[in-house]
Amino acid sequence: MSKLYFRYATMGAGKSLDLLKTAYNYEERNKNVLLLTSKFDDRHGLDKITSRVGLSMPAISISNTTNIFEYVKLQHSINRYDCVLIDEVQFLTKEHIWQLTEIVDKLNITVITYGLRIDYMGEPFEGSCYLMAYADKIEELKTICEFGDKATMNLRVINGEPVFEGNQVSIGGDESYIPVCRKYYKQQLTKQEKKY
Repeated sequence: MSKLYFRYATMGAGKSLDLLKTAYNYEERNKNVLLLTSKFDDRHGLDKITSRVGLSMPAISISNTTNIFEYVKLQHSINRYDCVLIDEVQFLTKEHIWQLTEIVDKLNITVITYGLRIDYMGEPFEGSCYLMAYADKIEELKTICEFGDKATMNLRVINGEPVFEGNQVSIGGDESYIPVCRKYYKQQLTKQEKKY
């Protein structure tokens, strides 16, 4: 039975690497996999999913106007897909997430999504919020804070200094975000508040 999965983690936890590993496992067993990603994250160029360790695979980039259900339905009629894998799912809209449920329920295709649960201010992303509501299975990919505990927060930094205001979306990698535990995040937030 097909399911909708949401696999979430902080920055730097290996979400894209896990997605690529999953795609490889499907393909190794002669299964067809369709890879999608958000157009918002163009750090490594469009139409590919790239992990921090340098592995990458071609993918189709999704914009806010893409009807994912209709696109997958068309592609599925040409090349029967066993699984749809989506990276950077936090950037998708509520409507997109509903379309993912339609892929599972109407086309009987498993959809496995990867993304952040919350932004650097501790606020949920739209796509992640609705995946938490609609997914059949929610899985956390764990990583650790360099200060010892499990990382659950994304600390945005500019020139090494923590930042707690600005646009929700600011594309960046290790130079812009640090995965940290909630305790350390709160300590940095308190320090910032004391400056003002």
